[in-house]
Amino acid sequence: MADEEVAAKAPESDAQEDAGKNPTTEDPVARAGPTMGEHCTSDRPTPNGEVPTGELTKLGGVDVYIAKPADYPHSPSKLLLLLTGGTGLKSVNNQLQADKYASEGFLVVMPDQFEGDPAPNAVSEPLPEHEPSFLDRVKHGIVDGTKSFMIDMWLARHTPGKVLPLLHKVVSAAKEEFADAIANGGGIYGVGYCFGAKYILLLAGEHPDSVLWGQENPGAEEEGMVKKGPYIKVGVVAHGTGVSPADIKNVKVPVSLICVQDDPMFPEEIWKAGEEALAKSGVEHEVKVYPDVPHGFAVLGDYEDAKIKEAQQQAFGEMLGWLQAH
Repeated sequence: MADEEVAAKAPESDAQEDAGKNPTTEDPVARAGPTMGEHCTSDRPTPNGEVPTGELTKLGGVDVYIAKPADYPHSPSKLLLLLTGGTGLKSVNNQLQADKYASEGFLVVMPDQFEGDPAPNAVSEPLPEHEPSFLDRVKHGIVDGTKSFMIDMWLARHTPGKVLPLLHKVVSAAKEEFADAIANGGGIYGVGYCFGAKYILLLAGEHPDSVLWGQENPGAEEEGMVKKGPYIKVGVVAHGTGVSPADIKNVKVPVSLICVQDDPMFPEEIWKAGEEALAKSGVEHEVKVYPDVPHGFAVLGDYEDAKIKEAQQQAFGEMLGWLQAH
């Protein structure tokens, strides 16, 4: 059962301490965060002729994109919390992704996890079709180094201590605004891509306030602390970034993991350890591993490679199927 109690705000003392910190040097969660790949921070070209049909609005004071089924509210729906990769709320591809779930009967709430600050270079950047020259590789090496530094700085600005309070606001407000959809579905459904995958896993678990508000990583808390959650009834995540085995270990609701073979952002040792913990604790789960696709392949976007296109469609079908089965 999902925990119906969502705290209204983080403890004031924690908030004051957090405000005075340099996240790159003092925040233990920020220091632990890994970097992200280009498929997390750059959109693929948008499929021809597709235009978002949802609306940008606010929920709980947080900017959100909301996509509704065509027959809602005349026909019952289920609430789906969709958390994106680094391209964020204004990405047309992310909005179209939300629309796809809405067309399948979900009322989709996609919050701005980054408060108007998406990842650097969060734009459509098709990959080069030809092998670059030596000079181009040197130039690209310099550019890639700069991008990596910028992404690391961006990650330091968007730690769990910054993101989780925003999500709690959205979840709390959604329980009032869309109580009918939540009641119809028996709770909140969750789907997360790349950056957003970690937070779906956290919302799917039981944690003390120190973890739920991002002051500590899962597993770092002291034994015997009162735990809350989960805040969603079922979750599915695709090619996560920044995910630890403890994030998966603490999940208490049915969860599906879509993984990429040989993915440095979500390596096998991470999801394998999580999978073993879920099996040991008896939590319903599944793991799907896709070979020969890039990290980020499941996010809506156009690829020239037919195999990647097919894998993207297959992954959406599997993710949708998992949600619909629960």
